[in-house]
Amino acid sequence: MFIFLVKSIFIYIVFVLAVKILGKSALAQLTPHDFGAILFLSYLAFGSIKIEGVMEGVIGIIVITCVHLFISKLSLLNWLNPFIIGKPTILIKHSKIIYKNLRKSRYPLAELLSNLRTSGYPDIQNIEYAILEATGEISILPKEELVPITPKHLHMKVKYHGLPIAVVIEGKVQKYNLKLINKNEEWLKQELKAKGNHQIKDIFYASVRDTDNSLTVNTIDVND
Repeated sequence: MFIFLVKSIFIYIVFVLAVKILGKSALAQLTPHDFGAILFLSYLAFGSIKIEGVMEGVIGIIVITCVHLFISKLSLLNWLNPFIIGKPTILIKHSKIIYKNLRKSRYPLAELLSNLRTSGYPDIQNIEYAILEATGEISILPKEELVPITPKHLHMKVKYHGLPIAVVIEGKVQKYNLKLINKNEEWLKQELKAKGNHQIKDIFYASVRDTDNSLTVNTIDVND
């Protein structure tokens, strides 16, 4: 059993390191070769461990979960975080692509351009910074003159309209959400009847705004 646990922990750590070596792009958008590599690594890594009986499987799951939680705790330490989680990498600075960082991150230029387009910034000249985060996602900071205007820029006060809380989903009352707004099922039935909805099972979606308790109802249309 001890040998089995040591092998399990060792293989798990080797697998995590192998995935990390694949690069941030493999974590963000799985291309066919990224997916194939991770799948094949999984097969080679965990296929090499022979599990005898249910007990070994359960103990293995518990141990690997504990190792994962331990590594997660270590990532909270500032001096270990860059090694475990990784560091962000600047790919575009002041509208100029930093090719050295692209190569270092093994991040294809075509993929970067694709991400810029899907984010609504097809022109590199409009980008102040593009940063490849440790998670593999791209953070794009446009030039200041291209940042969308918000009410704050215009010194306007915007009224808070509240958050719509789902109270009925596909004909089922969401009792926990009703408690969040200090309401009960009886109140909901009364409000629905006031709007001409007598059967909850016919309601596809209903929500209550947390500011004024206004109810929005979408019924199931049998013709759709």
